[in-house]
Amino acid sequence: MKTTVDVWDLPVRLFHWTLVLALVAGYITARLGGSWIDWHGRIGLLILGLLIFRLVWGFTGSTHARFASFFPTWGRLSAYFKGQWQGIGHNPLGALSVLALLALLFSQVGTGLFANDDIAYEGHLFSLIDKTTSDRMTGWHSSIFDVLLLLVGLHIASIIYYRFIKKNDLVRPMLTGKKQVPQALSVPTASVGSTRFVVSLLLTVIVVWGVAEGASQFSPHANLQQTAQSAPSF
Repeated sequence: MKTTVDVWDLPVRLFHWTLVLALVAGYITARLGGSWIDWHGRIGLLILGLLIFRLVWGFTGSTHARFASFFPTWGRLSAYFKGQWQGIGHNPLGALSVLALLALLFSQVGTGLFANDDIAYEGHLFSLIDKTTSDRMTGWHSSIFDVLLLLVGLHIASIIYYRFIKKNDLVRPMLTGKKQVPQALSVPTASVGSTRFVVSLLLTVIVVWGVAEGASQFSPHANLQQTAQSAPSF
């Protein structure tokens, strides 16, 4: 007998689908180039904010949102491959995929913050490093994206496999937040008050603002430019 349980809270679902849209928009603006590259940079900041929020929410969110609930330990992986794992949220193999995607996305956004296009665009943290290092970061930004595309493709393929081969719909729970599971696996999900959400959101905003605006205050290049601009002319 199966029962319906709460599995993915609203913040996790909003994170997931906003990230999907942001990645698509980021890809399109990168391909269009030109004046769209500024929007590509803004979307990068949005993705950074989403990732920071998910990182914080992984420690403060509801039961299945927390990393501790699905972190792929050796014991969990061993049980999964032996067909003995039982759970509601991410299975250990899916958890590996999720963590790999998050790590790649952090790397993608991180390198993008220091990148440049040799024409008119410079990442928000470009002024903190020299041009040679920025060029290297730009190359990494491109290479990481190729790996990211591969992992996203595998992620989509696994969703299709689970839907049509294993008859396990992974998309609907990410839309509704609810999932049908065997009654034996039904356990209460710890609720999270609005305070944790507000604090997590506030931390996210502070970090993103610091990257977008505050970092320039610590840039030696920016300080030199301000000194030059403020120096009297004769």
